[in-house]
Amino acid sequence: MTADPGTPTATYRLQLQPAFPFAAAERAVPYLASLGVSHLHLSPVLEAVPGSTHGYDVVDHRAVRAELGGEQGLRSLARTARAHGLGLIVDIVPNHMAAPAPERLNAPLWEVLRDGPESPYARWFDIDWQAQGGKVLLPVLGGPLGEEWERLRVEDGTLRYYDHAFPLRPGTEGLPLAGLLDAQWYRLCWWRLARTELNYRRFFTISELIAVRVEDPEVFDATHATLLRLMRDGVVDGLRIDHPDGLADPEGYLRRLDRAVRAATGQAGAGGSGRGAASEGGSGRWTTPEGGGQRITPEGGGGTAPESSGGWEIAPEDGDDHGAASEGGSGRWTAPEGGRQRITPEGGGTAREANGGRGAASEGGSGRWTAPEGGGRGAAPEGGGGRWTVVEKILARDERLPDTWPVAGTTGYDALHHIDGLFVDPDGLEKLTALYRAFAAPPADLGGDWAATVRRAAHEVVTHELAAEVARLTRTASRICAADPRLRDHAPWALRTAIRELLVRLPVYRPYASVGGPFASGGRPSTPVGEPHASVGGPSATGADAMMLRSAAADAREAFTVEQEAQVVHVVRDAALGGLGDGPDHRDFCARFAQTAAALRAKSVEDTAFYRYAPLLSAAEVGGDPGRPAVSPEEFHAFAVRRSRDWPATGTVLSTHDTKRSADARARLAALTECPAWWGRTVAELTRSAPAPDPHLAWTAWQTALALGHGDAERLVPAVLKAVREAGLRTTWTERNAAYEAEVTAFLEAGPCAADPSVWTAIGAELDGPARANALGAALLQLTMPGVPDLYMGTEHIYTALVDPDNRRPPELGGEPAAQGPSAEKLLLTRAALRLHREHPGWFGPGSGYAPLTAEGPTAAHCTAFVRTGTSERTGTSERTETPVQTGASERMGASVRTNVDGPGTAGGERGAVTVVTRLSRRLAEAGGWGATRLPLPPGRWRDLLTGRTAEGAVPLEELLSRLPVALLVRI
Repeated sequence: MTADPGTPTATYRLQLQPAFPFAAAERAVPYLASLGVSHLHLSPVLEAVPGSTHGYDVVDHRAVRAELGGEQGLRSLARTARAHGLGLIVDIVPNHMAAPAPERLNAPLWEVLRDGPESPYARWFDIDWQAQGGKVLLPVLGGPLGEEWERLRVEDGTLRYYDHAFPLRPGTEGLPLAGLLDAQWYRLCWWRLARTELNYRRFFTISELIAVRVEDPEVFDATHATLLRLMRDGVVDGLRIDHPDGLADPEGYLRRLDRAVRAATGQAGAGGSGRGAASEGGSGRWTTPEGGGQRITPEGGGGTAPESSGGWEIAPEDGDDHGAASEGGSGRWTAPEGGRQRITPEGGGTAREANGGRGAASEGGSGRWTAPEGGGRGAAPEGGGGRWTVVEKILARDERLPDTWPVAGTTGYDALHHIDGLFVDPDGLEKLTALYRAFAAPPADLGGDWAATVRRAAHEVVTHELAAEVARLTRTASRICAADPRLRDHAPWALRTAIRELLVRLPVYRPYASVGGPFASGGRPSTPVGEPHASVGGPSATGADAMMLRSAAADAREAFTVEQEAQVVHVVRDAALGGLGDGPDHRDFCARFAQTAAALRAKSVEDTAFYRYAPLLSAAEVGGDPGRPAVSPEEFHAFAVRRSRDWPATGTVLSTHDTKRSADARARLAALTECPAWWGRTVAELTRSAPAPDPHLAWTAWQTALALGHGDAERLVPAVLKAVREAGLRTTWTERNAAYEAEVTAFLEAGPCAADPSVWTAIGAELDGPARANALGAALLQLTMPGVPDLYMGTEHIYTALVDPDNRRPPELGGEPAAQGPSAEKLLLTRAALRLHREHPGWFGPGSGYAPLTAEGPTAAHCTAFVRTGTSERTGTSERTETPVQTGASERMGASVRTNVDGPGTAGGERGAVTVVTRLSRRLAEAGGWGATRLPLPPGRWRDLLTGRTAEGAVPLEELLSRLPVALLVRI
């Protein structure tokens, strides 16, 4: 058997923008195909705000972005990609649209601003019409209204303010300005009022991005019609879903999307959403159409995809406003004997047993959904053949992706954390942290202690930047309490306090709960805690969510002095779990609490605490845990085993458009944990020669320059200014301290950016060697561990980039750069691994095996190695045995797991690949090198694709890794 042909072997991310349109991507196709990737991964392609460099500010879902070349350009790119054996994965943005200037660019929003809540488009946007006197607050004015009055004018039937152009309510054009403003369905106001007064949901704290209610079926259809048509036509092959945690019902959305994709593509029998297993009853066959594209053709033909007119169509206001229920509707959740979970339709019906770890949802809603045995790949509807889909879900260290989501997995930030952590020396990090505290002397809650820093940042964000969101939750909670006589004595101030205190104590982005779910009654499950649960119509709180909220509620009571007043915490907890009722307010609070939690986590952790707590900047990365960044080899292997078992087609990343620093920049920083004393002396000396405004800035600025490897003012100054604003210690984005920022700029220009070349030579002498080992090791791990590797543009070479916009510079692709040194080595490694993926997908994709290899000898801890194996091409069955792997303390459900490795009898059968990397190379050198340490290889003779060296048996690592700090071996 071979890997599911719908699953990419590797993707290559391209950040499209006017300076790098479809035509530029098309020119790069031959080069990218030669690397060995199977798919191009495109940033959002729909019409966006003019000039946008990222495309997440969509204004029109009907059209492909003209600035990139329009639909004709996208189709041309797809044809060229197909001719070279490549497919297209596209990033989509279901959570929000731009609120642009001029406002007419967003036609649905324009209609709502003109016609108010009676507009058929009012259902599109998450607006609280009960606030602000039934008007939409638009925080667009540069100052208070009185100061901006003279800059407002009526022109050509619109209300103008600089680049803004607002529609006028019919019949109000001739009114005096004061009356005209009062007559509109919107209220123009000073931008500073957004923090406390805004009455529409937005993306995090960005008022220019207004949330879209894709839980409404008609809104979903209108916003996905073009995308589905492109998938139907074979232009788009897979999807990346941006920020699913912003949605009211992530699982409901993903199920609706899965059904829509299957209907549009007319597939049958393909692996559901790229999860590596053919859907039940699948009788499809794999065909390669003309032009090199790939599709699944059902035996005996196939259905036709619905045509799309491409225009906006609004259905009557009678749809389901609260997410997708299973087709056919009325199910109830039951916990059957034996602990398995299923959905039983009212009125009976038969249950289908889970098959192949997929679960099955019968068509028409007449069958039961069953959680797949072993979990991990979500439910694939019968007869379906969904396309490979991953979600940008940021998982905490011990958090698991809901196994009922019909996706292939995440975009891969969890892999980034585990890979990076291997190259962090925990002992050195402890010393580095002590030096940081002595040098910068930050207070515990302002960068001195990670947990305290996160808690304070969360309190600041929830009371300031997200005050409007908390106010809306408080209004909704007050209505819930007012409607129930038993809850009426909870005052708004107490509800607001309880909401805040619960939110700041959540250790993950959000809970997943729904009104009427199995854990709705105060977090007391009716089945064993920790088991997966499902409910028709949307996600229910998992056992972990219920436990998390119960724990948070216990701690949140401390915020109240009077014990009886503290009972309000349990009211808010039960409302967040969906347990107080099933009315519109109950559903709204349950969904909005989770949405606000996601925004709070992103803003308080990623955009604040990451910049305050700075011992090791590389640990402050998306998906990372700066308080505990180090990962042991045992923990890494346990993680890889779980991925191989549960999410074999999930994504893996090291660098993205959202990472604070690229992988190779982080590789340089991680090396500091191997020489903390040297760094402490160095930063002290550098600061004496070029004093900084404060020691925290000196520490972070020099680490940022070190990550680049030089002091480039054009890149360094913007990145550090962004860091100090995000940290909010002495300046912020909204309360600029101009004098301090001038001091920061002057320090950077006189310090890191003007440092003598001898400074960088000395730094290179200390760090270049360990950084090389880290960069090559991380790259090889990403490319060969379980999952689908996603390469960010340019990262096949050594690529050092800082936070956006530095990491979104247009790439130079299509040629063969004159790579030398580590950059040439990384290109060699990347090509070898990608081509191995392409030639032997069965070794790496769904159904493949993974097993750790353990070195033997005095420096064995510096070697991380594993073997990847496939299935027998001769018999179509697996020829593997099971070997226990100790997983360490991170595996919460037991002391060991089992993984597949080739047994002794298969040495002459199916081949495989062995990955070997060096970790903590400077410590290794200090210990005298590899010495007598050997790595026992699986049976057979092996060849290193990077050096050509052959080996078998227990190979001395001193020989195997004499030229490179990594090896990629195949059996010969």
